[in-house]
Amino acid sequence: MDPSSYGTYLVTQQSISAGRSTIAVVEDATAGGVDVVQLREKETETRRRYEVGLELRELTAEAGVDLIVNDRVDVAQAIDADGVHVGQSDLPVAVIRELLGSDAVIGCSTSTVDEAREAEAAGADYLGVGAVYGTFSKDVADDEDGIGLERIAAIVDAVSIPVVGIGGITADNAGPVVEAGATGVAVISEITAADDPRAATERLAETVETAKDVEDGSVGNE
Repeated sequence: MDPSSYGTYLVTQQSISAGRSTIAVVEDATAGGVDVVQLREKETETRRRYEVGLELRELTAEAGVDLIVNDRVDVAQAIDADGVHVGQSDLPVAVIRELLGSDAVIGCSTSTVDEAREAEAAGADYLGVGAVYGTFSKDVADDEDGIGLERIAAIVDAVSIPVVGIGGITADNAGPVVEAGATGVAVISEITAADDPRAATERLAETVETAKDVEDGSVGNE
């Protein structure tokens, strides 16, 4: 799938899933219309992450959903994932491109215009930009937490690759992120911690699609 189609993006974290397995959450999310899943599971040992990844690879491939691995190029290669997502302190994007080749999807976390331009120049396929509204799900530096919608818009204007907003995003506040120019939104707790992950995914996806219509000017012009 082209990253320009990443409207609804799930980042996994079983520790906040109310006792459900990551597999169960992803099954519900794919049924609800998620576009891409990132295997994160930072608190899980590599062997277990690999085993979960194999199951997710089968599940997402059947659903036609991209599977991205957070940070670990080796795990991505081992499970034949669609790509990798890295942060500013991980392996450089250009190095990952050499390792994974031209077909791999590479995402990079950024919070400033300069970082975004550098990631694009290095060969990133999309950017994860945030934390938009602030986050409790990840350790984020104070100057990167709650960057706001103006920063999203500035980064969108500065690059030509898709931008996915992340950080404190819910179905109630996702619309403005897309209206600011983001291709879509990435969430952890909004889906993972929901009582009904499938319904939560459906609601988020509907919000994103409605916001895209607003951005495109198709709402109210028919």
